[in-house]
Amino acid sequence: MARPRILIVGAGFAGFTAARELSRLARGGADIIVINPTDYFLYLPLLPEVAAGILDPRRISVSLAAQLPGVRVILGKVDEVDLAARRVRFTDPDGGRGTVDYHRMVIAAGSVNKLLPVPGVTEYAHGFRGIPEALYLRDHIVRQIEMADVATDDEERAARTTFVVVGAGYTGTEVAAQGVLFTDALTSHRANLAGRARWLLLDTAGRVLPQLDERLARASDRVLRHRGVEMRLRTSVTEATAEGVHLSDGEFVATRSLIWCVGVRPDPLVESLGLPLRQGRLVVDEFLTVPGYPDVYACGDAAAVPDLTMPGEITGMTAQHASRQGKAVARNIAASYGQGRRRAYKHHDLGFVVDLGGLQAAANPVGIPIAGLPAKAVTRGYHLLSMPGNRVRVAADWLLDALLPRQSVQLGLVRANAVPLDSAFPDAMTNTGVTAERAS
Repeated sequence: MARPRILIVGAGFAGFTAARELSRLARGGADIIVINPTDYFLYLPLLPEVAAGILDPRRISVSLAAQLPGVRVILGKVDEVDLAARRVRFTDPDGGRGTVDYHRMVIAAGSVNKLLPVPGVTEYAHGFRGIPEALYLRDHIVRQIEMADVATDDEERAARTTFVVVGAGYTGTEVAAQGVLFTDALTSHRANLAGRARWLLLDTAGRVLPQLDERLARASDRVLRHRGVEMRLRTSVTEATAEGVHLSDGEFVATRSLIWCVGVRPDPLVESLGLPLRQGRLVVDEFLTVPGYPDVYACGDAAAVPDLTMPGEITGMTAQHASRQGKAVARNIAASYGQGRRRAYKHHDLGFVVDLGGLQAAANPVGIPIAGLPAKAVTRGYHLLSMPGNRVRVAADWLLDALLPRQSVQLGLVRANAVPLDSAFPDAMTNTGVTAERAS
């Protein structure tokens, strides 16, 4: 038969892991192709530390070419999938069109920001799904503090030093926790602003981290409140304007900073396939194959994978599941060529970690709740073990942040119109889950 050609759409947690495992199993005996918009795997859990000026963005950008030997990486975004012809069409970064045929395909396109029908949000809010958004947010925070420092109007100064984060899930909680420490550092040597930065964290749920263990939520809530973050629970944004946001409780908050961390939805490619969906995700069986198309697999945020530990449910959209599903897909594809046997995907969450900045974190490895410095050690240790590269550089940045003041200059690399909310960066997770071996 022809040399096997295995196509992987997306290089987030699921796609990257599938490609790496397939490369190991194939040992050069298959043509493995990855189509991804960027030439790197993004370690999304540490993105808030990029926005807060702790990590250089290159630290969490792991080269696909360096980490996936024997895998051909095509830069582009898949526009169309012809399942009958086993062919995909894609658009490269320069707008050129191309096609790739396959024998087996893995759909691991990840997710994008979830939008809600709130007037003004797409015009005045910015999401948080990739490096461009993180770099823009970092510059934006620095700019607002610098402009507030020279403002002559008290109302303008208050608006520029007010930051509203919508969504108290994993991402929103970490953004607020890291953000308040960042603005404290920026205002500490400015007499006009010391102690004036105001952070609000909004969610329609009754607590922060509503999808995680309640003990983690309580520990995170205490840290945030101690730092002065205003928790507005059971509250949402009803309208966003250039001057601020209207809240569902009737209050108007003057601000120039609306950070959208409401959640994610599967990449639009999933819906365009015309296949059965569940909660917007592609229906697959326990072996991660698409019913009716035994040569098509799906995993990560794009797939509604049955949760065999909770019958009737599907697995969460987390990095922990995405990585393990990617490995399971690779092994099942190898089994389809006679190497080993295919296995159903089954995984128990072994815990989650939440990095709250400074010396604070919350974690429950193997179900044991811990907080403070011990949790911080577990959290950072887990991230270092989970990253497929750049570990020494990340550790060095953490050490330098502990010893030296953060640099607070605008780089001006990303403009607001380059990171619109409605074209958020696709990747693979909302939360961070830990196992004994991320904690999404």
